[in-house]
Amino acid sequence: MNDRDIVVITGFGPFKEFLVNPSWTAAQALKEAGLGEKFHVHIRELPVSYVKTQQIITELWQRLKPKLAIHLGIARGSRVLLLEQTGRNRGYKDRDVCGFCPQSCVEGGPEKLHSIINMRAVSKHFKDAGIDVLPSADAGRFLCDFAYYCSLYHGHQRAAFIHMPSSGCLTSGDRLVSLLQALILTMLYQLEDPGQAARI
Repeated sequence: MNDRDIVVITGFGPFKEFLVNPSWTAAQALKEAGLGEKFHVHIRELPVSYVKTQQIITELWQRLKPKLAIHLGIARGSRVLLLEQTGRNRGYKDRDVCGFCPQSCVEGGPEKLHSIINMRAVSKHFKDAGIDVLPSADAGRFLCDFAYYCSLYHGHQRAAFIHMPSSGCLTSGDRLVSLLQALILTMLYQLEDPGQAARI
């Protein structure tokens, strides 16, 4: 196995009513299910802490140098999967579990960073198959957005953020995991063949 085969998948730790965060449960299930023989899945739980999340994501990129990092989070009130295209460096107002809120993700970093993955093309592929997957340009200015920006910055934009629904049929375990598998593999294929985005 070489470094290019590694796919990092993260989920978040406990937060408010989520004593066991569904995003971390999904990451664990994806580790067990795998992404085929070509990719090694490395999972990591991110605490709902700006400082610790930044430390972990920086370390993951520096140590593992993954081909792609996939970050999972929960979109409250959503019944669809949202594929986030953009991470933002500033505008954070909500405090984390430690009571902290940063002024920015990366001091001096660009205002926005966009994933190298064409989320509109990926979502269209699944939407055409009748699956509720939508692109999104706003990851929410909390830990999800913060983690995404940090990963886009340190991974030279080779990162993706998937917001999972908090209600509806797509929250069921087996169906959700198989759909996440398909989404991640589609992103990896697009990364290997950028021209695929135009054909999806």
